[in-house]
Amino acid sequence: MRTINLIVVHCSATREDKSFTEHDLETCHRRRGFNGTGYHFYIRRNGDIKSTRPIGRIGAHARGFNKESIGICYEGGLDCRGVPKDTRTSWQKHSLRVLILTLLKDFPGCRICGHRDLSPDLNGNGEIEPEEWIKACPCFEASKEWNRE
Repeated sequence: MRTINLIVVHCSATREDKSFTEHDLETCHRRRGFNGTGYHFYIRRNGDIKSTRPIGRIGAHARGFNKESIGICYEGGLDCRGVPKDTRTSWQKHSLRVLILTLLKDFPGCRICGHRDLSPDLNGNGEIEPEEWIKACPCFEASKEWNRE
């Protein structure tokens, strides 16, 4: 088994008024040249957790961090106009919490962060600020949400 020290949360960057199934995600990633879905887990709006890539297989979700991470993506992340927004349903929030707590039992001590938190620190001040984000994904403060526990 590979060493895991990072859990990265993503959004699918799809509008909250549109469905985007795990099959749509697979097709999208294959069109981008991936050999399947790059995330290990996908959480649908109804809270269903889909296993989309074996944990033992390196992901394709956070360049430079894939080797030591697990990628989790939730369906949504954009409002009805296509603007970044935390669109997680209460079911998705619950499922994300259960999934991360379960993963932490198998991989204790992992850092939890959002994809945007892995953007480069362009001004070198030690903090990844909103103007430095490569993308808004996952549209909420994943690292702060988990560091409260």
